[in-house]
Amino acid sequence: MTLRNVARRLCLIAILGVSALAGLGATAGMAFAKPLNVVATTSMIADAARQVAGDRAEVTALMGPGVDPHSYRQTRSDIAAMARADLVLWHGLYLEAQLEEFFLDLEKRRNVVAVGEAIDKSKLLSHADYDGRYDPHVWMDPQLWETVVGAVRDALIKTDPDGKAIYTANADKHIADIEKLIGYMNSVTTSVPEKSRVLLTAHDAFSYFGRGYDFEVLGIQGISTESEAGLRRVEELVNIIVDRNISAVFVESSVPERNVRALIEGAEARGQNVIIGGTLFSDAMGEPGTYEGTYIGMIDHNTTLITRALGGDAPETGMQGELAPSS
Repeated sequence: MTLRNVARRLCLIAILGVSALAGLGATAGMAFAKPLNVVATTSMIADAARQVAGDRAEVTALMGPGVDPHSYRQTRSDIAAMARADLVLWHGLYLEAQLEEFFLDLEKRRNVVAVGEAIDKSKLLSHADYDGRYDPHVWMDPQLWETVVGAVRDALIKTDPDGKAIYTANADKHIADIEKLIGYMNSVTTSVPEKSRVLLTAHDAFSYFGRGYDFEVLGIQGISTESEAGLRRVEELVNIIVDRNISAVFVESSVPERNVRALIEGAEARGQNVIIGGTLFSDAMGEPGTYEGTYIGMIDHNTTLITRALGGDAPETGMQGELAPSS
């Protein structure tokens, strides 16, 4: 164990000890006279918890808009927040790569659930570069995300059994809303011409979207933003852009644009005009309080933007007319 890991563990133990003395934290099945204190790592999980818990929980997301979960490291205030929480929800599947050891240690002492791990492994995509690991970006396929919503519901029920009826009803409603989203996605994505169904983005976060809606997905970086995009990879993608006459590529809200800009410059140097089709939400949602700051809004935004940029037909303001016209 490195000195850094030793320091983190000592910090965790110290803060957990203070929380225990203060009577903070929770054990599954306790009765609660006030809203549950729920901490989630990503904004997507936090949104699921808010949708399912309603007024029975106050939910905090550690990672806000534009934050990359692959490289995120916990702060002392994060540790304190999780130590005080009645329930901690994290994704798992090696999404929070820098936090995995921390959470595996924390779950021995606190009520901690990796909700992404609820998905049957047969439905997950493996990756040649990560032996024994799966692509963690399951929220890009709403059908898979329904399983995560169910895992959030189950974690809340286990923590607060008195709220079972509310959690179940809210989860059913949210899943029904996701089903409507799936119907919209099926409807608009089929309008994209066959030759244009290539989605080229900053990193390989959209493979589940590609599998579910029949797009070829190409990422400059791998499934983790921690992987570096080499010159050879950029050259390969420039060749693909030119050979297949790809006219639009996409940047992501949580990944720097420099690699996408390099692609565009490389293609233009060879006479191929390429535009940025827009900014997709990949590893984080939009700003809190906006439509794009919800899971439904995030996926609606992505689907509408991709469809329109690649030559398909989708309403400019999205499924529910709530997207900003510039999306």
